[in-house]
Amino acid sequence: MSDFEHVFAEPPPGAAADWTISQNWRAYTQVEHDTWDTLYARQMKILPGRASDAFLNGLKALDLNTGGIPDFAVINPKLEALTGWTVHCVPGLVPDDVFFDHLANRRFVSGQFIRKPDQLDYLQEPDIFHDVFGHVPMLTDPDFADYMQAYGIGGQRAAGLGVLDQLARLYWYTVEFGLMESDAGLRIYGAGIVSSATESVFALEDASPNRIGFDLERVMRTLYRIDDFQQVYFVIPSIEALKAATLQDFAPIYDRLRGAPEIAVDAVMPGDRVLTRGSQSYAARGGRFAA
Repeated sequence: MSDFEHVFAEPPPGAAADWTISQNWRAYTQVEHDTWDTLYARQMKILPGRASDAFLNGLKALDLNTGGIPDFAVINPKLEALTGWTVHCVPGLVPDDVFFDHLANRRFVSGQFIRKPDQLDYLQEPDIFHDVFGHVPMLTDPDFADYMQAYGIGGQRAAGLGVLDQLARLYWYTVEFGLMESDAGLRIYGAGIVSSATESVFALEDASPNRIGFDLERVMRTLYRIDDFQQVYFVIPSIEALKAATLQDFAPIYDRLRGAPEIAVDAVMPGDRVLTRGSQSYAARGGRFAA
């Protein structure tokens, strides 16, 4: 957690009980707006032909390239009209119960701050570029919007059952680092990939990671790392298929997984539908953008 600055034990001064704060859009500096524009322009040189249609269509629908950091007062009416979701600022990472409650009520929470100009290539802590550019376009897709709400409701239940680790893996390998199949080949929809210039290329084109067909229980047993490129990406057939696979009672799944061994990030298991068996050469070189 040493790379995370925006972490609080309770809502800081100025935050509401649900941890939301005003975006205070007029307070952003020109440097901060320029940082957004630089990041946006860089990603748009990379993502066409790599990002999913749902993501690219969402960018257009919300018009996130009007110049500078988007004003939530402008984009929320567009998003709400499409799928009933809205975006709200929070001061940093929020507790699980707060996060799940917002998702369950179709509210997506975003960090207010943006990375510094010398952090363009890597920032472990999610900022407004990761949250809004990376996540929010997918919320314009009705099936993905339903999936996210269902995840929030499921998270509330999982917290009570003590199985948040398994559910967190599902979020990580879909919402953050998911790939999907398309007629034109694999495409990105995970926010952690589409907001990263380097991982947008690595996830699809590098020989190092495994790319494995999505299986719900397999995903929920698989470990992950937060500080580097992924060693495995799970590939869904479509957003509709993801929604269908996850709109079910997870209680029997949790019972089956109780006591089941965790799966290493680089493992290929019997029964996996392997799209790419990776060399794992990047991780062998030490990772963290190793040459």
